[in-house]
Amino acid sequence: MIRLVCLGTSASTPTSRHVPSHFAVKFGGVFLLDCAEGCQRQMMKFGVPYGSLSGVFLTHLHADHVLGLPGVIQTLNLADRKAVLPIFGPAGTRDFVETLLDLPSLRAKFPVTVTEMPHTQTASCLKTTLFEVRSFPVQHSSKAVGYVMEEAEKTKFHEDQAKSKGIQGRLFTQIQEMGELTVKGKKIRLEDVTFKQAGKKLAFTGDTQACRSTQENAENADVLVHDCTFLEEHKDLADQTKHATALSAATLAKKAHVKKLILTHLGNRYANRNVLLDEAQRVFPATELAQEGKEWLI
Repeated sequence: MIRLVCLGTSASTPTSRHVPSHFAVKFGGVFLLDCAEGCQRQMMKFGVPYGSLSGVFLTHLHADHVLGLPGVIQTLNLADRKAVLPIFGPAGTRDFVETLLDLPSLRAKFPVTVTEMPHTQTASCLKTTLFEVRSFPVQHSSKAVGYVMEEAEKTKFHEDQAKSKGIQGRLFTQIQEMGELTVKGKKIRLEDVTFKQAGKKLAFTGDTQACRSTQENAENADVLVHDCTFLEEHKDLADQTKHATALSAATLAKKAHVKKLILTHLGNRYANRNVLLDEAQRVFPATELAQEGKEWLI
C-alpha cells in the first residue's frame, strides 16, 4: 500500500504556519517528491524515517523545491549513512547537486547519483518489483517535470472458480510458482483461474499550469497532487508565472478521470485557503487541500 505524506503546502516561501510544498512517499522505502527547506525536520515531525530514504525526485530547480537538500544530506552524514542516494530531476540537476556537494562543509559522506530526466517527453526513472516511477513534461517558467508512481500489476485469483477446479490450501502457492498444475487428472493453468488487477497510481505535478501532458499521464490515477497557486480571478498572474488556478486543476482532474485531487503549492495571498477548495470542488467534488502531516493510503 502506497502511503503519501504531506510535508509542506505553501507556495514559494514559508509562513509562520506552513512550509513550502513537498511530499514523501512510503512504499518499499521512502521517496521525496521535492525537498523544501526544513525537509528533514518535517520528516521527523510526521513519522517519515529519513534513514529509509531511497530516492529524491525534484520537479524543478526553483529554490523553494530544493533548499532542503543540503539539510537532508547533512543529517544523513551525521547518521553515518553508507547507501547510495539517487536523485532525479530535470536538466541542470547534475550541475546543481555537484556544485552543492563540492562545498567542503556540505560534502556527502556517502554516494550520490544524479539522473536528469527529459523535460520534453515521458521517461522511466526507476523500476522496482513493487512499482515504476516515470517523469513527464509540465508547463512552468523553468525546465520542469512531474512524476507518476505506478504500482506493478497484480495477479488475483478467481477464488470460487479455482476452488471448483480443486485448487485449495497450498495449491494456490504452487500454481503461482509453477504456472500450472494437474489436479484430479486435469491440467489447470494459472491464467485459467486468475485475473490481472491494475496497481495503484499516484501523479505529482510540482509547479505547473494545467496542461495536456499532466492530463494524459495522470489518466485514471488514484491520486493527483496538483499545483494550486491562484484562484481563477487571478488567472492573469497564474499565466504570467506558469502556475495553476484551483479551477484549472479541478477541470484537469475531471477530464483525467482521477479518483482524488489534492491541491498543494497553495498561494500565501489567501489567508483562508478554503476559497481555493471551494472553487475546485464546484467542478471536481473529490478534491482536498494538502495539509502538513496528513497521510493518505493509496
